[in-house]
Amino acid sequence: MEGPGHVILNALFLDPSVSGGPETYLRGLAPALSREAPEMRLTVVTTRSGADALRADGWNEWAQLRALPCEDGQRLRRMFAEQVLLPRFARSERAALLHSLASVAPVRARVPSVITLHDVTFMLRRTFDRVTTFGMAKVIARAARRADSLIAVSAAARDEICRVLELDPARFTVIPHGAGRLPAVEPVDEVQLRRRYGLEDARVVLCVAAKRPHKNQELLLRALVRLPGDARVVLVGHAEPYEAELRRLAERLGMTARVKFLGYLPDAELEGLWRLASCAAFPTLGEGFGLPIIEAMARGVPVACTDLPVLREVGGDAAHYFPPNDTQAAVAAIEAAWADPDAPRSGRERATRFSWEAAARGTLDAYARALERTR
Repeated sequence: MEGPGHVILNALFLDPSVSGGPETYLRGLAPALSREAPEMRLTVVTTRSGADALRADGWNEWAQLRALPCEDGQRLRRMFAEQVLLPRFARSERAALLHSLASVAPVRARVPSVITLHDVTFMLRRTFDRVTTFGMAKVIARAARRADSLIAVSAAARDEICRVLELDPARFTVIPHGAGRLPAVEPVDEVQLRRRYGLEDARVVLCVAAKRPHKNQELLLRALVRLPGDARVVLVGHAEPYEAELRRLAERLGMTARVKFLGYLPDAELEGLWRLASCAAFPTLGEGFGLPIIEAMARGVPVACTDLPVLREVGGDAAHYFPPNDTQAAVAAIEAAWADPDAPRSGRERATRFSWEAAARGTLDAYARALERTR
């Protein structure tokens, strides 16, 4: 597929290994775009640490990397870089278009603009502090109304975004994430991992998600009380203030010894945990897509997750569902996932429906529509 010329990807959100879903999106989509349109000139504008990480992974062999003087946690520096320096750079480079990958984008892009709006969960449920929530909502709404093309990663997310931001659904292209390729690493040995994290012969309920209130990991802690004594909940993901609440809850429930709080893990350890997990659980209250579901299914791990339209859209009949605030239903879904002999096969089949190559082709179509609109 022919590319549009020079495309700049806005990756100023990148805090390597902490960025979560947006980083997975960047790392899946950008290489696929390069493969699908090799004649396209691709520049990734990111943070200083982001550029270092991508350069170490060989991205400079097929894309240009440009670091702006900010990091994701430096709120004012990032805002200045994104709203002033990035549009100035795009204009000076005479870029064909600017694609912002993580919802936040320049209000005045100065070149044709495409924005991937992942979700508006943070506007509906406790996720960030009030200042961050207010600022992000204002910037996202203004930039989205000015954009030449909008991308949503699921139909459910598009509908919720349009309702909250009062946008026209016709402006969106729905482009699901890809399932991705399994990391080319040798997983850490199961016996070694079980010994390292005190899992012994436990049945592991694995939850891979940042510790934020809307991820709702507290439901898993409450469910653990009613699960058999050999069950352990392993929470893998970036530690945020919500983790302190989870630890206090585990202590009140008497579950401290049966919950393992793990932060960022190297790929080899995470792959080892996926292999030993009896099931993956995803008790989220709101998502734009639900990547952990596809990541689990691609590895043949049974899935239990909340019964949300977006997760039904992604998981289909291959997952076991429960209402997001029903502890007993979560217990039943986890036990059903444990006992489901077809889950590995049906999950892998479901995961094959999602590819980054298809996402790249859809994204190139969205670029073409944006350029046509500007003409």
